[in-house]
Amino acid sequence: MKNTIKILSLAILTLLAGELLAQKYITKNGKIDFYSDAPTEKIEAFNNQVNCALDIGTGNFIFKVLMKSFQFEKALMQEHFNENYVESHKFPNATFVGKVSNASAIDFTKNGTYDAQIQGDLTIHGVTQTISEKGSFEVKDGAIHGKSTFYVAVADYDIKIPQTVITNIAKEIQINVDILLEPLNK
Repeated sequence: MKNTIKILSLAILTLLAGELLAQKYITKNGKIDFYSDAPTEKIEAFNNQVNCALDIGTGNFIFKVLMKSFQFEKALMQEHFNENYVESHKFPNATFVGKVSNASAIDFTKNGTYDAQIQGDLTIHGVTQTISEKGSFEVKDGAIHGKSTFYVAVADYDIKIPQTVITNIAKEIQINVDILLEPLNK
C-alpha cells in the first residue's frame, strides 16, 4: 500500500511539473529594433538575438538584450552607440522585468490575437525606469507571437548626447519588439 501511494504521489508530481513547464514560453532569437528620426539624420539598428521568457500562468515576462548585438547601417554609428552612448563595456545588457498585467484576459491556449498591457522595469545604461506599454499577442498553433511599439526618452536613461551631434539623435527613440515564443518543453 505504501508503495502504491509513493508511486501515485510521484506520478502526480511528474504531471504537475510537466504542467508548470508547459506554462513557460521562451525565445533566444527575438527581434528588437530602434529608430531615431532627428532633424538631420535617421538612425536604425536591429538586434535578432533577444532572449525572452513568458510564464503564461503568472504573466511574468523578462527580456535580456545584449547591446553589442545591435547592427547599424554604418559601422561608425555602431561604434559610437556602443562606446559613447550606451557604454556597452560598462552596461552590456538592457533588461525588462515585468508582467502582462491583463494575462487573465488572454487565452494563451486558443488561437487568436489579443491586446496586451505590459508593465515593469526597463533598465538601459544602468538606469531603471518603470514603464507601462501596450502590445499584442497572436497565439497560433501553440506558439505566441508578441509585438509592441513604444518610445523611450534618451535623457531618462542618462545617455549623454554631445552638443555637436544633438540634432542627429532624436530625444525619443522608437522601439519595436517582435518575438516568437515557443513552449519551453517543446
